[in-house]
Amino acid sequence: MKFRNLLPLLLLALVSMAHADPLDYHQFGMLAIQDAGRRKPVDTFARETLLRISGAASYTGTDGRVWTAPDFLLSALFDTHDWRTEPLILIPYHPLADKLGLDPQRKRFSLEELGTATTLPSLIQQAQQLTQQQKEVPRDLKEAESLGTRMEAFGHLLDNSAFTIVPPPQGSTTDRWTVPTPENDAYNQAPYKAAMDELSLMAQAYNTGDGFDFSVHAARLRSAMRDLNPAEYPTDSMLQLEYNYNHLQLFMWAVMIYAAAFIVLLIANATKGKFLATAGIALAIAGAVAQAGGITMRCIIAGRPPVTNMFESVVWVSFGVMAFAFIFLARYRALTYLLAALPVSLTCLLLVQQLPVAMPASIDPLVPVLRSNYWLTIHVLTITLSYAAFALAMGFGHIVLYRFIRNPLNASDDTTLHFWLYRILQLGVILLATGTILGGVWANYSWGRFWGWDPKETWALIALLCYIFVLHGRIVGWWNQFGLALASVVCFCAVVMTWYGVNFILGKGLHSYGFGIGGEKYVAGLVCVDLAYVALAAIRYRQAAPLLAAMEAEEEEDPEDEMSRV
Repeated sequence: MKFRNLLPLLLLALVSMAHADPLDYHQFGMLAIQDAGRRKPVDTFARETLLRISGAASYTGTDGRVWTAPDFLLSALFDTHDWRTEPLILIPYHPLADKLGLDPQRKRFSLEELGTATTLPSLIQQAQQLTQQQKEVPRDLKEAESLGTRMEAFGHLLDNSAFTIVPPPQGSTTDRWTVPTPENDAYNQAPYKAAMDELSLMAQAYNTGDGFDFSVHAARLRSAMRDLNPAEYPTDSMLQLEYNYNHLQLFMWAVMIYAAAFIVLLIANATKGKFLATAGIALAIAGAVAQAGGITMRCIIAGRPPVTNMFESVVWVSFGVMAFAFIFLARYRALTYLLAALPVSLTCLLLVQQLPVAMPASIDPLVPVLRSNYWLTIHVLTITLSYAAFALAMGFGHIVLYRFIRNPLNASDDTTLHFWLYRILQLGVILLATGTILGGVWANYSWGRFWGWDPKETWALIALLCYIFVLHGRIVGWWNQFGLALASVVCFCAVVMTWYGVNFILGKGLHSYGFGIGGEKYVAGLVCVDLAYVALAAIRYRQAAPLLAAMEAEEEEDPEDEMSRV
């Protein structure tokens, strides 16, 4: 009876083993390659290349086989599969596919299919001309240019010109790495021939599926390549660090731990359970540690703070939200801060996970104007920390508005909650004002002027003025506690425009290192949901306005004065 129950499980295990990849790609992934101005592990190159071409971390072929990034790279290099007929190349913008005469319902196409799109070269040329003329480039032309980049990357992979794993010879005047070729007179032939022999043996082991020999020859190939130029070749410790960063996926662990912490704290808040509250705080700390670990590893690998692209910005802001929540939690002993911070950080991390094309996670070197610039680091980190403070205020504002939706009378009477929200907004204004001033110092250092009405500068000033208007309006009595909560949510739209809209919607300005396309549906959807939530709270508050006015008339002192005495 027991054997009969175990038999299906054993058969399932055997089937899984039969379909499992017998190769371990660790040693192959630890090879160094020069790509996009940086020396990195081949594991990183394979991941970035497949993601850039297909928009996914793995690919399921027309025959049902699942290709991981290193397997795909090796197959393309050694020509073991007909990749030109595989629908691999991503076109995320359906109107472009329709314009090229392709099926707009599909997202991926093969090189052969795209070769029939005769209008594509002209669209790419139009986009390049408009860019050179510093004119606005329409979305379809931007997407056509991105498609051309994907096709070019795929073509370089198939013709082996992208596999630049050979460092320059010792004493060379260039730092340009090259692809392995049977003969290269620039190198001492004995060690170079040894490296080529290991590459050939590794290819044979891959084709035959010999996992042991594949790993052995991949490790020997890395050692042989390092012998060609030990000074230029990255150390094993740095290669291993980036390999671990790729495979640990600490940001995804942070997402799962934050989600668990949020659920536990919700239950603790509803049941007033101290043990659950302590457990929720511990989980939140564990998630923050995982996220901090990912940021730290990324900074060590890149050799700089997280200031280059939207991925790094969003991850840093989400961490800042949690950091501020812990600071306010320690100061005021209020779990509300964590309840406001966790869904905000979760949303940020989920967005970067779900939008790898719009917000690629690649670690890119800084553009020349940004290198060795102290003021850049201080300015960007301060500005983004202000975004974190305003994001925390936005999350906190949602909680306050929920209380107004549920019971406007009780929510209006809770002066402590509004005082806490006011403190977060004050912190955000201080950081944004400081970051904007530091931005002027950086602009003078880099471009020779303090202010030039660049779109990024202009929208940063607009966001600052919005929040200053909110704080001063509260002080002079233009609006009450509900108005402050409502403004904390609505004004965050100005931050979204500064942070995301300038680079991804306007797509112009001197802050070119942050440009991108895509993700507007997600962002617009979140903004619309938020505004609908605000409208619901406003309607509910308006219904209770007569009773609230009567309560306010009976108040003898200002709630802020009362809190200051406390």
